[in-house]
Amino acid sequence: MGSIKVIIDEAHFLTELSNASTRLVVADFTATWCGPCQRIAPVFQQLSTKYPRAVFLKIDVDQCQEVAATQGVSAMPTFIFYRNKIKVDRIQGADPTSLENKIQQYYGESEESEDSEGVAGHMDLTPFITKAQCECLNESDDHPFSHCLTSGGGFLQSDCDEQLIVSVTFNQAVKIHSLKIKAPADKGPKTIRIFINQPRTLDFDLADSYTSVQDMELTPEDIEGNPINLRYVKFQNVTNIQFFIKDNLGGGEVTQIDHLVIIGSPINTTNMGDFKRVAGKKGESH
Repeated sequence: MGSIKVIIDEAHFLTELSNASTRLVVADFTATWCGPCQRIAPVFQQLSTKYPRAVFLKIDVDQCQEVAATQGVSAMPTFIFYRNKIKVDRIQGADPTSLENKIQQYYGESEESEDSEGVAGHMDLTPFITKAQCECLNESDDHPFSHCLTSGGGFLQSDCDEQLIVSVTFNQAVKIHSLKIKAPADKGPKTIRIFINQPRTLDFDLADSYTSVQDMELTPEDIEGNPINLRYVKFQNVTNIQFFIKDNLGGGEVTQIDHLVIIGSPINTTNMGDFKRVAGKKGESH
């Protein structure tokens, strides 16, 4: 059964954001005098039941003026989405379809992501990938890179030989903690060179000769979907990441990846720092 938490003040709001950890938070900024707000309220209630792993907050802008101000809310209803205490998106207006689409986008692909991909304080960064700006060199036409971004049946396969270059672009800067790779034991990737923030996709010669941020030699255990830690300190401000897969564990001509998950967190560029007092300290206005 879904439940909506009614926020009473800024401290309560910050507490709920912290308690949610990596779960999606959907905050409805509403007002009693706002007709569209009242019309969409039953929909918001239904969605809280339909998406039980998300945290649904209702914030009356008249009762919680500070929260509305720090979050830049000026029109009602406004829905703001948070993960890891970080604002990831927002929409304005009482549009049930747009609201549910956004929830689905950030909710997490499946039940697997319930435990924040098994890495405390981090999450699956797939919702932050700009798929139109991703590129994969030597991908098979029948098994392209996009297939390995979901766990639902498809997979990525190399075409002419065993090598692949995968370039992933994010819609905002992220920190990357680890990778999860699921692949068959005889075709899964073995040697991977990782590059970040390149102005364009590297070709195979450059990927072989450039200095990488990290090189990895994977074992059969690594491609069973368990987190593979990266040198986290090197991946603190990433807008794109490129993987040069040199060979595979079976030594054959075809490399295959069933599912690739990049785990980390969006960089907090605007959010928790926003919580400065807007009009003096609490109680000063009396």
